[in-house]
Parts: sequence; structure tokens; C-alpha cells
Amino acid sequence: MNITIENEHQKNNGVVNTEINSYLLDAKNVPNHVAIIMDGNGRWAEKRNLPRIEGHKEGLNAAKEVVQTALEIGIQYLTLYVFSIDNWKRPYFEIRALMTMFQDFLLKNENELVERGIKLLTIGRTTDLPKSLQNQLMATCKKTEKNFKLILTLALSYGARLDILNAVREIAKKAQSKEINLNDIDEKFFKAHLSTHFSPDPDFLIRTSGEMRLSNFLLWESSYTEFYFTNTFWPDFRREEFLEALAIFAKRQRRFGQITAKKR
Repeated sequence: MNITIENEHQKNNGVVNTEINSYLLDAKNVPNHVAIIMDGNGRWAEKRNLPRIEGHKEGLNAAKEVVQTALEIGIQYLTLYVFSIDNWKRPYFEIRALMTMFQDFLLKNENELVERGIKLLTIGRTTDLPKSLQNQLMATCKKTEKNFKLILTLALSYGARLDILNAVREIAKKAQSKEINLNDIDEKFFKAHLSTHFSPDPDFLIRTSGEMRLSNFLLWESSYTEFYFTNTFWPDFRREEFLEALAIFAKRQRRFGQITAKKR
């Protein structure tokens, strides 16, 4: 496992222009699955003396740009941590405004998802969301279900510990009813009971805003994931820094516990 901590003094403004072609145009250097903890919307707004909701609004624009970039360079799976199960502790008015904004954003961009070949999926306890947003999510997922160019997964009211616990409960029920025996339970079997069962484990995880923790995101799935932490607030994390992060990933040696690096 490798961890990169990026700050303003470490940025190489030429990395995208000079290295992106040599690293990312070779398909083997492009991660199959990228996961992103989109952090720092509120602080971005506060730094500019703006309402926090303005940070969330700009954060949605950043997400759209990152999704477009992922599609262009051939990433197959992109998982975005949109709203954690702990985010319900935030002020009610902020949550309500965020949910309305997200619903409107989905509706506005639904046709573009279809046209670009992006399949939308969700993980998390989506029944916690407002009914109107649930309906919009189901409608968008349905419209994009035949797409395959990019699998875009939104983690909404998601918590990895709860996901793991739910998997354990489901497996325990099967064992109790004699549907399975203990020898049936291995990593592959367990993975099949997680909400993320449809996607491979992330190769690369990015977190913005300077925080260096997973915050209950993809805990099981990130065992061998490469990490990239940046001080950039999410609304400012755009195409250029995304490509810069991917260029850094492309130069890493992933050993998975072995002596020599595993070929991609």
C-alpha cells in the first residue's frame, strides 16, 4: 500500500503536461476502479464567506468534471462518497437544501448520463433519503441500466461498518437455516454479500481537503488500495489535479504483499 500526501509546496505544475500522455495513454496504467471521498465543500464556502450550500453546489460541478474525465480516459468504475450515514447529524436546513439540490442535479443531467454510456448505481441505506430523491434515483438508475462505458456508483447514507454488519447478519441467517456451512464462507463469498458486490475493489482512493482517514468508506474493499490525499477542497478538485493524481498512481509499484510488483 502506498500513500501520497499532496500539498501546495509539492505540486508539480508540469506533471500533467509532461507525463500524462506517457502514463495515461497506456491503458494498463489507468486504474480500473477509482473511489473518491469528496470532502471540503463547506470549508470551501466558509473560506469565501459564502453559505455552505454554495460549496455543495460547486462540489456537484466538480463531480461532473471528474466523471467526464474518468469516462474520457477509460476508467471503468468510479465510486463517489456523496453522503455518509454520519452526515445526518448536520443541520436540518443544510441537509434539506443538499437533497433538493442533488435531486435537481440528477434530473438535469439524466439524459447526459444516458447519452454518454454511464450506468448509475447506488450503495447505502437509500431508504433514509427523501422519497422524491429515492424516486429520482430509481428512475435515473433504470434509464442507465443498459450502459457500460462507466459504472458510476454513488454512496448515499452509506457506512462501511453497517454494510459489513448487514453482510454478517445475512450470512449468519443462511448458516442458521443450514443453507450454507462454515466451509462455504471465504472472502469471495463474503464479498458477494456486500452492497459493493457488483464492482471490483478500488485500485485508487482519493480524499480531498487535507483529512487523512477513510471515514467509514469502503473499509473491506480498500485492503490493497492505493491512497492519495490532497489539501485541495473538493470544489477546486478538477480535471487537472485528477489527472495529476492518476499520473502519480501510474508510477506506483503495487506488490500486494509480494516481493515484485504485480503486473497491471
